[in-house]
Formats: sequence, structure tokens, C-alpha cells
Amino acid sequence: MSYRTATWLAWSLAGLTVAIFAVAVVFAILTLIAAPSQLAEMVGGFVIILPFFSFPVVGVLIASRRPGNWIGWICLISGLFWTAFFENDASNAYELARTGTVKSSVTLDALTQADWVFPVGLLGIYMILLFPDGRLPTRSWRPFAWFAGGVMVLMNVIFSLVPGPLEDQPGVQNPFGLEQFPWLPGVAVSIVLTLPLCILVSAFSLVLRYRRSGREVREQIKWLGFAASFVGLMYFSTLISGLLLSPESYTTNETPPLWVSLSMNLTYISFASVPTAIGFAVLKYRLYEIEIIINRALVYGPLTATLVGLYFGSIVLLQRVFVVLTGEQSTLAIVASTLAIAALFTPLRRRIQSFIDKRFYRNKYDARKTLEAFSTRLRDETDLQTLNNDLVGVVTETLQPAHVSLWLRTDAAATGKGSGVKS
Repeated sequence: MSYRTATWLAWSLAGLTVAIFAVAVVFAILTLIAAPSQLAEMVGGFVIILPFFSFPVVGVLIASRRPGNWIGWICLISGLFWTAFFENDASNAYELARTGTVKSSVTLDALTQADWVFPVGLLGIYMILLFPDGRLPTRSWRPFAWFAGGVMVLMNVIFSLVPGPLEDQPGVQNPFGLEQFPWLPGVAVSIVLTLPLCILVSAFSLVLRYRRSGREVREQIKWLGFAASFVGLMYFSTLISGLLLSPESYTTNETPPLWVSLSMNLTYISFASVPTAIGFAVLKYRLYEIEIIINRALVYGPLTATLVGLYFGSIVLLQRVFVVLTGEQSTLAIVASTLAIAALFTPLRRRIQSFIDKRFYRNKYDARKTLEAFSTRLRDETDLQTLNNDLVGVVTETLQPAHVSLWLRTDAAATGKGSGVKS
């Protein structure tokens, strides 16, 4: 494929995704006109799909600039799948609001029971396996790549042949179900379990690629790893906090509390960090700033959690004190807590920053301390030879070069009457 053809195809796929998304928006507007009470559901649906919409945006940027890299095409195809799913949900919601029922093709529903496998497999298996240059780590990974693709295709075939009721067709049996093979449901379950195993193997390949690669590839992998860790942290924090503070919403059909819904929506929004990180890594735009971003995340994450805990804890404590002393609550508790947090922000940030540097950036921390100590000696020391030895020692310790040479210009050299002296 020529560069021009690849660019045209990339922008065409992105344009098709945008068109499908526009159709979904039209259905959402028509749904709100027919049933204004579904505003919350429509907003929630858009919150969920918008992060996935970032995949075609990043994909077209990568595929149009580097068409030989499969990462861009995976982003484009995955974004097209997710947008198509959203458009289908939006059209069903409109039909339900307009007629009270949703009618769909039994044949199509039977053949697409596992249509989610392709976008999940592309992102979970091939995106990781081919990252960041769009190629396999080594040729020995080709059998696994073919095996994973076979699993994805086989899942779609098996699911369309499993006998039983269709999920979206109440009371309707799968017309393609093979009743004479009762072992098919067990095979379907086994294949479903194979998919996450393939994802784990792909993750292992990324670890091997990181260990065997140079600095630039490692920086690219750090971008993806940081984004994936951020999404995982958001997901598990939402799940754990919801189970601890609102377990009834997971065991009953009750609507979860507002703060749980907001937390879940924030988790969905965090998915946009994955394609964003992929774009930075593959296009190598501000590639080496990942260290700064990780450092800031390590510092401001615990800092924010600590300040929030202190803020609400102090409010609760002060309110109880006011109730004991005056018999009623007071806004002074909020004011005092806010002032205390403002006073604690800078010293607490410095302490956390120092701890993070000592624990995770030991070499840079030691180098900074060495330079600070040398600056003190430079201000007080008067012996030139001692400064000479100290400077060579500091450069050797902080920069760790293969060889160090120090040239000092004498007074005669400064006036053009002598030459430099090497130390």
C-alpha cells in the first residue's frame, strides 16, 4: 500500500467512525424528545463512549503519518467497533422510547453474540503484542499471534452455534444452535477463558521487549504502562470503594448512589489516557517527559489523598467539638480545616517529594544532594587544588563518565601569553 493510499484509507475509517457517532447523537436527541426522562441514561452513555472515541483520533494520526505501524490501524478498527456498538444501543433506546419494544433480526443477533471479542482482542492482545513499532518482538511469537487470532475467530463461530435462548431475544432459541452437541457450551466457556490467558501472554511479551530494548523503546513502553496502571487504579478504587460504602447496589437492582455513578464515569473517562499515551509513545512527541509525569503522579496522588482525608477528618472532629461546646454545628469548622490544609500543602508536598525521590529516584536524589554539598564547599573553599579534586569527584559521582579532564586557564593564558593547564 502506498503512503497516499494508506493516508486516504486512514482518514476514511476515521470519517466513517465520526459519521456513525453522529448518527448515534441523532438517535440520542430523538430519544430525549420521545422520553425526556432518559436524560441521565443518555448522558451516561456518552460519558462511556467518549473515551473510546479517542482511539480513532489517535489512530488516524498514527496511521496517516506511519502507515507501516499496525498500532494506528488497530486503534482505528477498535474505535470503529466501539462506536458501532454505541450507535446500536442508541438506536435501540430510541425504538424502545418510541414504541415500547425493541425489534431486531434474530439471525443477526445469533451471528453477533460474540462481536465484542474482536475489539477486546485487538486492544488486549495485538495492541500489546505489537507495541510500539507495530512488529512482533521476535519471529518466535508468530505462532502465538496466529493462535490468538484463531481463538478470536473460533469464539465467534462457537457462540453462534451454542444452543439456547438468545440474550436480546426473550423466549427465542438460537436458530443456528446445534442441539445434538451438548458439549458445545462447555467448549464455549473454555474458549472464553483462553482469551484472558492470551492477554496475559501478550503482557509478558511486552515485559520481555522492555528488558531487551534500548532507552527509546523503554520510554515508549513506560507511556503505555503508566496509562494502563492509571486505568487499573481508577477501576479497582471505584470497585472497592463501591463495595465497601455501597454494597447493596451490587447485590440488588437498586440504582447506585450518585457518587458511585460519578466515580464509575470517571473510570470510563480514564480510558482515554490509553490512546493518548499510545499517541505520545508512537509519534515520540514529548517522549522523554514520562519520567516527569510519573514523578508528579507519585507525588500528587498521595498528596491529594492525604489532604482530602485530613480535610474531611478535621471537619468531622471540629464539628463534634463545636457540638460539645456550643450544642450546634458551626461553619468555623470548614474555615479552620481549609486554612489548615492551605498551611500544610507546601510542607507536606516537600516531604512526599523527598520520600518519592529517595525511594524511586535514588540516583537523581543522591546526585542532587552531592551537588548541593559541593555548592556549599565551593562557597567556603579557597584552595584551588582542593576545589579541583572536589569538582572532578562530583562530576564522576553524578554523571559517571568514562573519563574526566579539567582544564584551568591561568592568568597568562587569559591575556594570551600562556596556555591552558590540564589537571
